[in-house]
Amino acid sequence: MTASRTTRSVTRRTLLVGAGALAASLSLPTPAIASSKWFDGAEEDNGFSFRRTNFSVIKPQWRRQMVKYFSPESPGTVVVDTRNHYLYWVWENNTALRYGVGVGREGFQWFGRAQVRRKALWPRWVPPPEMRQRQPDLPQMVEGGAPSNPLGPRALYLHHDSGADTGYRLHGTLEPWSIGSDVSSGCIRMFPEDIIDLYQRCPVGTRVSVLEHLGAGTPQDEERT
Repeated sequence: MTASRTTRSVTRRTLLVGAGALAASLSLPTPAIASSKWFDGAEEDNGFSFRRTNFSVIKPQWRRQMVKYFSPESPGTVVVDTRNHYLYWVWENNTALRYGVGVGREGFQWFGRAQVRRKALWPRWVPPPEMRQRQPDLPQMVEGGAPSNPLGPRALYLHHDSGADTGYRLHGTLEPWSIGSDVSSGCIRMFPEDIIDLYQRCPVGTRVSVLEHLGAGTPQDEERT
């Protein structure tokens, strides 16, 4: 996964790219990096385990925290500020729980409104055909809970109000160093601890607004499983 800048593309092409969004954004982490300072032991979770993030090396702005946040959105709504790499879970009294995220790189990002139509605990990962054409050595499927599954411990699946799948997800990551960067093909990646936390807060039907950019605290309006 390499970092680059994001651009807006709300077109039929974007939706087609979205169908393979998570796939092109996901690759297995470099072993040398994966065994580095970024991890701090392992955490057991529902019969599987994930590598705990070493938050002592994470910049403070990317750590989960409650912040002042003025928004017209209703409490319980998820707002993603792609430019500043933040996800907000809107709370009451002009506050929100803010998470650091990794977002889409150039040409792959999606913006708009959606809702969580499906949630998965330790989701499996099936690289779509588009990705397999680019990387034929990829496995046909990675089971949920496998150490190499790039979705991590949870995934929230975003659909249009019509019910159509956007192809975009909120999910975990094997690469904590990528949070705060433009790294994916449109999907929103989070620290494993943070996607677990968000998963618990967001029932099916949760409204999600993905914004092109947003000053922090100043509201405006990859894979198959």
